[in-house]
Amino acid sequence: MDWDPDTQAMLKVAAGDKQAFAWLFDQHHASVARFAFRFVGDRARAEELTQDIFVKLYRHARSYKPTAKFKTFLFRVATNHCLNEMRRGEYRVARLTAEAPAEDDAGAVEMPGPDGERPDQALSGRELEAAVGAALGDLSDRERAAFTMCRFEGMAYRDIAEALEASEAAVKSLIHRATLAVARRIEALQAGAVPARSRA
Repeated sequence: MDWDPDTQAMLKVAAGDKQAFAWLFDQHHASVARFAFRFVGDRARAEELTQDIFVKLYRHARSYKPTAKFKTFLFRVATNHCLNEMRRGEYRVARLTAEAPAEDDAGAVEMPGPDGERPDQALSGRELEAAVGAALGDLSDRERAAFTMCRFEGMAYRDIAEALEASEAAVKSLIHRATLAVARRIEALQAGAVPARSRA
């Protein structure tokens, strides 16, 4: 079977190829770090979580079965790890602010309004990041995970469903609720109802 480069690399990792693991780390480190940051809102802790996720990936490589895209598999591992971290209650998403990782510029959020207009057009990049960060803090962990994978990582509903071990319908519902919450936060910010860095 013709596997994509990521899957080929992971199969090599499963066979003990450390260079293949280093390649996978280079390819996906930034995405996983952004994802973890959306959960813990702390750059240093997000980096620690990212390291933990890749260590877990390496330790369990021998049991890897390519039943889904590698990125889907990786984000399933990342989601479970971040959700477990949140359940420990040690970290609060309330700390999410405009200081998102610089790599976020590549995953800027575009929030279309009901008329096709983008309600974020009048906001600066940092104001928008702050509004999105504040809105993400109000979401459930699964809403936040689904929204982040969709809006920041560009993953398809089917892949997100596999990562969250949920149905596509459930994922669409999670993303819909999250999108509405983020849009409301941006609209309120535009209307001057809330400061960019405040919490609801």
